[in-house]
Amino acid sequence: MLADTIVAIATPLGEASIGVIRISGPDAIAIGRRVFVPKKNKDWYIKDNYKLVYGHVVDPDTREVLDEVLLSVMRGPHSFTAEDVVEISCHGGIVPLRRVLQLVLNQGARLAEPGEFSKRAFINGRLDLAQAEAIIDIIRAKTDAGAKVAMSQLDGRLSSEIISLQTDILGLLAKIEAIIDFPEDDIEEATLDEIAAQCNIMLQKVNTLLDNADTGKIYREGLQTVIIGKPNVGKSSLLNALLKEQRAIVTDIPGTTRDIIEEFLNIQGVPLKIIDTAGLRETDDLVEKLGVARSRQLINQADLVLLVLDATTGITEDDLKIISLVKDKKTLVLINKIDIAANRINSDKIKRYLGDSFTLEISAKQEIGLDKLEQAILELVLAGKVTAADNVIISNTRHKQALVRAKQHLQEVQRGIKEFVPADLISIDLKSAWEILGEITGNNVTEDLIDRIFADFCIGK
Repeated sequence: MLADTIVAIATPLGEASIGVIRISGPDAIAIGRRVFVPKKNKDWYIKDNYKLVYGHVVDPDTREVLDEVLLSVMRGPHSFTAEDVVEISCHGGIVPLRRVLQLVLNQGARLAEPGEFSKRAFINGRLDLAQAEAIIDIIRAKTDAGAKVAMSQLDGRLSSEIISLQTDILGLLAKIEAIIDFPEDDIEEATLDEIAAQCNIMLQKVNTLLDNADTGKIYREGLQTVIIGKPNVGKSSLLNALLKEQRAIVTDIPGTTRDIIEEFLNIQGVPLKIIDTAGLRETDDLVEKLGVARSRQLINQADLVLLVLDATTGITEDDLKIISLVKDKKTLVLINKIDIAANRINSDKIKRYLGDSFTLEISAKQEIGLDKLEQAILELVLAGKVTAADNVIISNTRHKQALVRAKQHLQEVQRGIKEFVPADLISIDLKSAWEILGEITGNNVTEDLIDRIFADFCIGK
């Protein structure tokens, strides 16, 4: 348990029906007693737990009533932080919340740092590090599928997989120690063969987790999707059609879109961060030129490119210049305006530059072919891989990097056995793999890493 008591507003600031002040630490209940006057339950601080008590927050010095509230007590270790926790549900305006917060601070609590409640839950053994990181993923989830992935990790399914791998490694280390301690028993060859076989099984498990990592990252962070094309090809109309709202200005004047427009779109559980860019062309207009430069930068950063071509013009020199920018990117080619003209674009010419990329005929204005576009995005992104309903999905880049490093050490173990490397050197790679896996759950992490992870959390969580 930590020695001091922290407090923060745990709900977003703004007008709302309620807002929550969260207090955690050894003095949480004592501070609650000083600032809270119950209507009936006078001894709430003695016996009540997981109950709401009605009353008022009152300044103990001036006896001024600050707000009408509900107070709840969650005694440690059976609370989120495993410490004594008091939550005060106030009216949700900015003024009452800040007044109550300041009163609690005046009573000796300290303002919590970002993520400090979750950090205390980790330090006090209430959550492991992977579970704690899942909390922020739940808060930031853009789709139901993303939330399911995060909930799976909060429930400890990823942690169970990692702990199982660590347990298996410890078993192998015990066998290595037996070889080192009892060389005269002639058990080395049979034992090393057994270690190699078990190591192969572990590598299969690690590979299964890594195979899902890119998909998991999409569920967690969204797929950065950039709409590109020459001016007046229908990019903004496509954005509006996908969002089903008039988000971007649409005119017949080329160069209307000069700034970048970003929105999130949910396609059957896959979050797309969809970006409408300025039309790519040579221009003397300074503002438009900056927009074009930004568009080129976003293409390089994109996970998926929606390349819009004009069915009425065929492929022009401007189109060919744009196609050259995306030849190495995952690209969907959309032939737009089929509602007003027959398709004049030769698909073989597209394949010549972009290979076997998806090509669809659409009308952004009439919303023709958008259902096929959404299905094509899913097929291109997931490519038959797991969905959020499957077992365990790696969604955190830190976790993926740790698994990659652990895999390398397990591969070194196999290589060492094949090349008759001494057993004590093989054990070094096994220990390294065990330690790296511990970075995922928090069994083996530095204080700097912990601080860096929880710094990304919001205050009050």
